[in-house]
Amino acid sequence: MAKELNAANFDAETAAGTVVVDFWASWCGPCRMLAPVIEQLADEHSEVKVCKVNIDDEPGLAQRFGVMSIPTVVCLKNGRETARSVGLVPLEKLTATLGL
Repeated sequence: MAKELNAANFDAETAAGTVVVDFWASWCGPCRMLAPVIEQLADEHSEVKVCKVNIDDEPGLAQRFGVMSIPTVVCLKNGRETARSVGLVPLEKLTATLGL
């Protein structure tokens, strides 16, 4: 299950290891369609922390990462962005893009 992140816990949760962050919104159809893919990623890649950021609740985090369209999935390693996927993609393409 993906952990919900906010401005208060974001830096602490993403500081170490590999973290995949799904920037999404409840009104976004492609985001809702990507949600099961994100959950499958979490189930199949236990070595990765999978998290979500609701951009309506956390516009500052979306701005910080330059999120211009959603869904945007960002891979962070030790707090630094290493890869990004934008739009609805199947699990295989998402894991390949993120280098997992």
